Amino acid sequence: MNILMICTEKLPVPNIRGGAIQTYICGVAPILSQRHRITIIGRTDPDLPDDETVEGIRYVRVQSDNVFEIYAKEVFDYLQASPEQFDIIHMFNRPKLVPIVREVAPEARLILSMHNDMFKQEKLSKAEGYAALYELDTIITISNYIGNTISELYPEANPLLKTIYSGVDVNRFTPWQQSAQARQAREELRAEHQLSSKKVILFVGRMTRNKGPHVLVKAMEYIKHPDAALVIVGGTWYQEDTVFSDYVSYVRSLVEKSKFPVILTGYVPAHEVQRWFYAGDVFVCTSIWDEPLARVHFEAMATGLPFLTTARGGNPEVIHDGNGILIQDPNDAGEYASKLNELLSDMGQSREMGMRGRSLVERNFTWERVAREILEVWES
Repeated sequence: MNILMICTEKLPVPNIRGGAIQTYICGVAPILSQRHRITIIGRTDPDLPDDETVEGIRYVRVQSDNVFEIYAKEVFDYLQASPEQFDIIHMFNRPKLVPIVREVAPEARLILSMHNDMFKQEKLSKAEGYAALYELDTIITISNYIGNTISELYPEANPLLKTIYSGVDVNRFTPWQQSAQARQAREELRAEHQLSSKKVILFVGRMTRNKGPHVLVKAMEYIKHPDAALVIVGGTWYQEDTVFSDYVSYVRSLVEKSKFPVILTGYVPAHEVQRWFYAGDVFVCTSIWDEPLARVHFEAMATGLPFLTTARGGNPEVIHDGNGILIQDPNDAGEYASKLNELLSDMGQSREMGMRGRSLVERNFTWERVAREILEVWES
């Protein structure tokens, strides 16, 4: 079949600037293209041509200026001018785009992948929601939580919903104990930042209040292990750090008062972030908001790290067979500290927990499994 995949207007594909949706598309597209002809529409980027074909996949890039309306018009104009007839048009995270695409693709099957709760009423009116649902063949969600938020608002959507959990590159994200390259990267990074003798607690994510890294900095006050250190990887957005928000200033003020070493790396390019997972010993996701299901969980598990995550949104759905620990109150620094002290007290047992996560990823969270389930939807 001839398939068109439409990414969002925020970041380009491939994921040279990061982004969970962009990473997802890059993970599955090479596998999907073995069975079907794939075209991907994304936003323009100064480091990428506007039209290219790489390993059989065509990439079309249109203007967006990070504005949905501009991007939607560009997508509409492309489809209107294109001589191609697409059997399936698979859109990502933009229900408002569905009726726009339907207008110029009356015969195509339309599929929508939801990575966030974009059906909520503050983001989408009921009329817009029903306009999208009426045209869709399937709604793929990255967690049961996202599916439930849609079905609670639109019970009629329930037959359309299918959860397909995300995946991770298990060859790139691998336990340092099992890879000479990962071990070398770990040793080099830890030596560079005076972490060689430390038990490294790792956070990876955007530096925003909803992501909660400030609570983790506060938790360090209650850590009982003098050889502990905290590393916070990430900037304010998926790009170079050009914005220094009040929140970042607040976190930095907390760091200055910490009795433990705390490293703020700032933005790390997507193709380098795995090195920090190699360097870590325990991973913590501090999401305060209802996270759809943060993909950093899959990356942490793939690298064999035990992890803490919050009972928010879809995050609890990755807890299986003792691979991680759930934090009930994401604002409670003491709860994080208590669990971290337990993990740091027995690193052997903690590493066993991490390897259970690695085994889970190998069974359930590879890109091959994600692509297989997408193919089942496409080919049904």
